[in-house]
Amino acid sequence: MVRLETPVCDFGQPAIDFALPGIDGKIWTLSECAGEKGLLVMFICNHCPYVKAVMERIVRDTRELLDYGVKSVAIMSNDATEYPEDSFENMQKVARDYGFSFPYLVDETQEIAKAYGAVCTPDFFGYNADLKLQYRGRLDASRKETAPDAPRDLFEAMKQVALTGQGPREQIPSMGCSIKWKTEA
Repeated sequence: MVRLETPVCDFGQPAIDFALPGIDGKIWTLSECAGEKGLLVMFICNHCPYVKAVMERIVRDTRELLDYGVKSVAIMSNDATEYPEDSFENMQKVARDYGFSFPYLVDETQEIAKAYGAVCTPDFFGYNADLKLQYRGRLDASRKETAPDAPRDLFEAMKQVALTGQGPREQIPSMGCSIKWKTEA
């Protein structure tokens, strides 16, 4: 397992459009996922210990962000052949077990993860109402340990984005397992 940190926020970078299959059988696009006040694009997976440690808080924060007009979408880009815990069926199970209030999409070709510049799970991209990047930071200070009382960096940043259209200038990178890229044949 390789631990990586995300790059600093490239403020104003436009969100990349996509058309990806969801665990619900629907093909989802960027515009269908976006909220009135913003969109949180999350690159996650099922097997990463960093994601597992924060999954309940991701679900809590994304649900509360709906009250601010910010919707969320999760994208799984790992090589599920090499990491069977990240299979489509397991994605459905994880979403059901945690009660996801957002689409969970599979990026089979990994083209969307590459286009976004995603490097790890979890990797968060917070966009304003104009779908311009305003946040590329961590969920909270917990790292891999479960810390339910940790300050909510991502939630507070996305709330600020919803209210002002701007993210905080100071952001601490997210940290997690590297995306499991497919090897070229």
